Amino acid sequence: MRYLYHDPRHSPMKQQDPLKTVNALVTTADSTVIEKSDRCCGESGTFAISRPDVATQVRFRKEQEVERGAARLRADGFSGEVKVLTSCPSCLQGLKRYNDDADVDADYIVVEMARHVLGDNWMADYVSKANAGGIERVLV
Repeated sequence: MRYLYHDPRHSPMKQQDPLKTVNALVTTADSTVIEKSDRCCGESGTFAISRPDVATQVRFRKEQEVERGAARLRADGFSGEVKVLTSCPSCLQGLKRYNDDADVDADYIVVEMARHVLGDNWMADYVSKANAGGIERVLV
């Protein structure tokens, strides 16, 4: 799997360059550096509601950027999955719109970190433990 990172306009990563943080937290099997996917996704705040005419154009441009980024990651013949990571719920909703057209998947960076650290079945394992009376231990 290879990754692009969409840095939200209201990025929670303030201490250093978000890409430096992302590349320190998530690595690929072939050590490919995670690239930033530029441009606003047009989803956050009331933008999409207050100016749908402009927001639609912004989303179209973002889709083109995601497609170009995915193509760069596949230029060396890589045929695996490409994910676009973000930390914003509104952005994730917008980035999911490009899944089929850009042949990518979008997800939260923390979900991808959990998958790397805890394994592919991390969420099902968590739910199973919580349902078996372990929610207090999981939360503590």
